[in-house]
Amino acid sequence: MIGSTISRHVVGSIAGTPVEAFRLSGGDTSIEVISFGAILRRLTRPDRNGQVDDIVLGYDDPEAYVGTPGNAGAVCGRYGNRIANGRFTLDGTVYELPRNNGDHHLHGGAQGFGKRFWTPYPDPDGNAVEFRLLSEDGDAGYPGTLEASTRYALAADGTLTITMSATTDRRTIVNLVHHGYWNLAGHASGSIAEQVLQLDADHYTPTHPDKIPTGEIAPLAGTAFDFSRPRAIGADITTVAGGGYDHNWCLRPAESGMRRCAVAWDRASGRRLELHTNQPGVQFYTANHFANAPATGKGGAPYGAHAGFALETQTFPNAPNEPAFPSPVLSPGASYDHRMVLRFSTEQDWIA
Repeated sequence: MIGSTISRHVVGSIAGTPVEAFRLSGGDTSIEVISFGAILRRLTRPDRNGQVDDIVLGYDDPEAYVGTPGNAGAVCGRYGNRIANGRFTLDGTVYELPRNNGDHHLHGGAQGFGKRFWTPYPDPDGNAVEFRLLSEDGDAGYPGTLEASTRYALAADGTLTITMSATTDRRTIVNLVHHGYWNLAGHASGSIAEQVLQLDADHYTPTHPDKIPTGEIAPLAGTAFDFSRPRAIGADITTVAGGGYDHNWCLRPAESGMRRCAVAWDRASGRRLELHTNQPGVQFYTANHFANAPATGKGGAPYGAHAGFALETQTFPNAPNEPAFPSPVLSPGASYDHRMVLRFSTEQDWIA
């Protein structure tokens, strides 16, 4: 044991390298994170009747995180989300990146940060674990040596703070994205279509059919993408091309660095999630890939279409190629700072 609330153990191996897991507890919330991909593998919470369930999609065998699509629970980088045609220009130089999503670059490529081992550094006070990763100059085509870290901290009241940080020795682009999938009824409970969502956004970035943004920042009002008021995730999901949501919402500006991003609630269990962030956007994704590639999750749970939803706080997709979007450029001497604060509760009714 480290301190009084964290345990450390090996849960398997990938290509001969041991995968370490760290379990933290705070209040009635417990999490498990692993050294491969800095993955959030479990998060357990009671429902309104005291029944404890794991509400994060994931896998018992660490090897499943290597070959199963979807980046479940992982920290994606160096640039999470898509870069059109695997190409961007920075300071007059064109950089070519691996194309692993049709003609485009997605989540740092097939060997992005979510598919690598991170070095763990448990907090001696027992309430947090930090994972660190070194990405050399030229890694996957990106310029600059990047020192990245992800820190999971679980407070006594069960609030989970995820902090993703980075520094560089040369101008580069960074967009670290946490790719957890949530199902507030329990990871094995099936579709999230009836769960209720509100996103604190009035605009989004429409996309071409290949999910690359058109460059427009469009109003949400009157569209299937409008979650500015709470409604069931599945209310209009069948009208969205591509089998569900996989789009970027432009969050409302905040006077301070942090802003509320989303609230989600499951009527059956009463579980509620509230997410705050300091990022300008959030990719809301409804695990559409499971429709064509179903997977077997923890405890043999079948994961099919819309088995979970992701709330990926971020810089906008393809921002390196869209000057009107928030800049993802990181310079030497500056620090990339990406924070997510997740608060959990159990409620009888919707609370905005």
